[in-house]
Amino acid sequence: MKLVFLCGGIGKRMFPLTEDKFMFKFLGKTILEYQVELAKKAGFKDFVVVGNPLNIERIKEMCKDIDATIEFVIQEEPNGMADAILSAKDVIKSDEIILVNPNDIFDLSVYKKIIGEYKKGNYESYIIGYKVGSYFPGGYLEVNQNNELIKIHEKPGEGKEPSNLVNIVIHLHKNTSPLIEFLEKTKSQKDDIYESAITKMVESDHKIKVVYYDGFWRAIKYPWDMFDVVRYFLGDISTPKISKSAKVSKSAKIYGGVIIGDNVHILENAVIRGPCYIGKNTVIGNNALIWNSTHIGDNCVIGYSTEVKHSYIGDNCWFHMSYIGDSIISDNCSFGAGAVTANFRFDEQPIKVYVKDMKNESGLDKLGVIMGDDCKTGINSCMMPGVRVGPNSIIGPGVILTRDLEPNKMITINEKNYIIKNNEIMLSSEKKKDLMEKLLRHGYGKKD
Repeated sequence: MKLVFLCGGIGKRMFPLTEDKFMFKFLGKTILEYQVELAKKAGFKDFVVVGNPLNIERIKEMCKDIDATIEFVIQEEPNGMADAILSAKDVIKSDEIILVNPNDIFDLSVYKKIIGEYKKGNYESYIIGYKVGSYFPGGYLEVNQNNELIKIHEKPGEGKEPSNLVNIVIHLHKNTSPLIEFLEKTKSQKDDIYESAITKMVESDHKIKVVYYDGFWRAIKYPWDMFDVVRYFLGDISTPKISKSAKVSKSAKIYGGVIIGDNVHILENAVIRGPCYIGKNTVIGNNALIWNSTHIGDNCVIGYSTEVKHSYIGDNCWFHMSYIGDSIISDNCSFGAGAVTANFRFDEQPIKVYVKDMKNESGLDKLGVIMGDDCKTGINSCMMPGVRVGPNSIIGPGVILTRDLEPNKMITINEKNYIIKNNEIMLSSEKKKDLMEKLLRHGYGKKD
């Protein structure tokens, strides 16, 4: 049986985060690496990865040391799940397969559930269903009294759901030939050709069993879904796990489930309260406070007196005397001294965020900035709750950013007037590297 990871799509709700969702790193590994490891624990050895022209080489590089048989397929255009499967038809034709959306986080028991039903049942296909308590922007399953599929309703809209059972893309097909046949002849103006083809297969007496799964599941649909994923990966850790190569000052305090990576330097009087993760080569400065399910990537500097609370920080990010609360900050971002992310409304109402040009309820009463790659803020700048900052943008000194900032822009303040213009400043990674070396040479992280 082959397990097929569908990695060719493009996330439309994650902006300003532009990385493929399965490439986000948690505890030092990408989601796709975790997915392959989990599948191997379930006994799978043969994999097919469907990527796109922009990410396939990175996927190959990531998978080169994995002890498994992996075939790579390119989906030329992001035309949905049906097109991804048809792109791979030459390598999966007539095989038993399990289709997996690698952007969803789940535990090992989901494979045990679907394989268990497959071994004892006589159905031609099996798909995973998950009961939800509120509306989810995905597919819903209509089933009969025997838990057999009647129809998949793709994004029916809130209040129009046929059930409370959401379709999770972990689908087992005993023979792909009829699936490919129906996919090739199904047409739709919407992005639901796969779901429509499955429904037509059911109407043609193709029996599909819906398997209930009640373990952990989180689909990364929006940037703030990453908070739940961080909590999941840190959930089983109750005591500190500190790399032997890390240098921790005797006056620093570390409490609870904290993972500290290779060559991390933690300076005097810093406090880290778990659950938290600190990536390799990161420096935690004097009097810094890191707490409440914070995830910090590799090669970061959390400078003097900075507080980072319940946030996801990418690689190569720098802060100095900043407050970072409930925020998601992508790679290569730099915050000037005194920069603050506001994370709480005065009226204490849930924070709304623009998604695809429409305001969307985050469901959170605390949410800070969502910032793309390669951004920079000046001293004493402030970003208001739920503001998005596009990649390669700059927020000037003293600016209070009250609305989203588009990519490649710079906003500054001149007396009482804000000025927005194209960002023509090129940031130097070499200067950051030189400064990191100077910090380490001048005693940052030396043992007491």
